[in-house]
Amino acid sequence: MVGKHKFYLAAAFFLIFLSPSAVYPLESNQILVIANSDIKESAELAKYYCKKRKVPKSNILFLSLGKRLSDDMSREDYLSKLAEPVRNKLLEPDFFKIKCLLTTYGIPFKVGPRGRLAGQEAALIELRARLEEEKSRLENQSSNRSQTEKNIALLKSQIDSIEGRETDASVDSELSMVLFGDYELYRWQPNELKSVLLRKISRTLMVSRLDGPTFEIAKGLIDKAITAEQKGLKGFAYIDSGYSAVDKSAIVEQYDRSLRRLAEQIRGRTALTVVEEDTAGLFAPGQCPSTAIYFGWYSLAKYIDSFDFIDGAIGIHIASSEAVNLRDIKSSQWCPSMLREGVAVTMGAVVEPYLHAFPDPDAFFSELLDGRCIVEAYYYTNSCNSWRLVLIADPLYRPFKNPAKQLDS
Repeated sequence: MVGKHKFYLAAAFFLIFLSPSAVYPLESNQILVIANSDIKESAELAKYYCKKRKVPKSNILFLSLGKRLSDDMSREDYLSKLAEPVRNKLLEPDFFKIKCLLTTYGIPFKVGPRGRLAGQEAALIELRARLEEEKSRLENQSSNRSQTEKNIALLKSQIDSIEGRETDASVDSELSMVLFGDYELYRWQPNELKSVLLRKISRTLMVSRLDGPTFEIAKGLIDKAITAEQKGLKGFAYIDSGYSAVDKSAIVEQYDRSLRRLAEQIRGRTALTVVEEDTAGLFAPGQCPSTAIYFGWYSLAKYIDSFDFIDGAIGIHIASSEAVNLRDIKSSQWCPSMLREGVAVTMGAVVEPYLHAFPDPDAFFSELLDGRCIVEAYYYTNSCNSWRLVLIADPLYRPFKNPAKQLDS
């Protein structure tokens, strides 16, 4: 049975390598929509998306995941009830063409950690003993502390990996690697689609989600995206940099520079009016009318009602846990709050992801400004899979489908 499974994986990899679809823009028939058959809203949303975006109805995968609207699922349930049937579907001859998975309201969005690795008790004892030795050495060192600190960090990561720490993830990020067979579950895996060289042959799937605090909000993501494509995205782009005034670390300063480059990109390539907040503060309540784009940081789990989002608006706030309570209509986290207030696109973390996990703002928008759809822009600029971010959007939404038209509007 294992040999047969490996054969199908090899066959899928070979067909992906040969397929011209691997290098062309995402099309509607290349999306597999995943719905919870036990929740009527999930099934309804899947059917509505297929109707509006002309996705074949046969591209809906109905799975029985329980009648309760659940945010979380165990690692065991993820593997048996979600990953395995999705993989089996993708290995059917008619579904080798699939490049994108779309999860819907009713599908859990957080997957729990795996347990401790079996048969590693002796290794744990040895690693813990070595860790204590290194800690003792560090306490008594007056120089050359750097290597000892690196040794301690490495030993801690080896122990954590065996124990199963930092092996939880977003369901969607885990699903992006559903065709990879067995892979290490500890922290993240590199996203192969970010590499132009690997993109053509990678087994990685793009994954997006239609979800939010209510079914109506999740459904509205589709309509808002289509409206914006038809009318063009007009209004203001609000870019909030300046967090490096608070945190002087190199990666924070790098991210602030990316936000400032994003502001220049939007000025140079669209007719949107750009407004920047480049101090340690944030946009004040009510300060941002006609918001087409908001990209900024850092107000942890404390949404500020500054924005009047138009149809098709993109709202992204970088912080550590802004999608933890994605379906809580009263949450003060940024993802549910911005969805409640009308954005069509957002992304956030279900657990602390570390800053490097987020796409660089200017790189992400560069892909959009080149006419790519949301899910392509995200996967071509996102560093990590099998990790903790979730993208909430109609994957086919192209906010700048015709960049030249944006300049003329």
